[in-house]
Amino acid sequence: MRLEARAGSEIERPGEEKFTVPGVSRVQRTVIWSDVRDVVLRGILGVLAMRWFFVSSGSSFAAALAAVVPIFVPIVAALPAAAQTPPYANRLSPYVASPARVVDRMLELANIKPGETVYDLGCGDGRILIAAVEKYKAKAIGVEISPKYAARAQASIKKAGLGNQARVIQGDLLNVDLTGADVVTIYLESQLNQELRPRLERFLKPGARVVSHDYPIAGWKPLKIDRIPGPQGHLIYVYEMPPLK
Repeated sequence: MRLEARAGSEIERPGEEKFTVPGVSRVQRTVIWSDVRDVVLRGILGVLAMRWFFVSSGSSFAAALAAVVPIFVPIVAALPAAAQTPPYANRLSPYVASPARVVDRMLELANIKPGETVYDLGCGDGRILIAAVEKYKAKAIGVEISPKYAARAQASIKKAGLGNQARVIQGDLLNVDLTGADVVTIYLESQLNQELRPRLERFLKPGARVVSHDYPIAGWKPLKIDRIPGPQGHLIYVYEMPPLK
């Protein structure tokens, strides 16, 4: 799992200085630069091809231009797309993976029974999904907004031979149907926890557990708070959904 936060959010982990999640403009610049770089490289190759054709064949400039027009048309067409912000840019955060000892403790505190379904919201590289299946014989579903990390997590699941027990949904965790979840693990900053809370209350059945790394869910009383000591200490909050009123 990985820390996920809104762009511009100020993050403070226990015992550490605050840092701010990059804003949309910074994320957008990174994405645009990557796309524009590809466009520019294709343009340079096109110019070199035109020069080679013009010099080597002795053809007229018009003939050379006609030969490379097909190269430049898709380049020009790609420019507007390169300027678009991906729909998930405002929710991307720096990749901050939960250490293995934290993952192990979170799953232990979740009291997972064989056959139960574990959702990891913001699953990153899929480590918690794999551990839930291998150690607790659970079914695991990860939700990851980044296409890159979603693909990486799915590849790790496949490599571990767990394709029938675990899978990854590439999408926004605030749009996912959590019906059927017995355990939900999260590593989200406080604002996202607050936004997620109504969906947890709506979808989760009585007795379902929510385990949060470092950040509490405002308004909920934890069943247990576990502290993992070390130079960078970690807190684990365990919640259980109450009986229906």
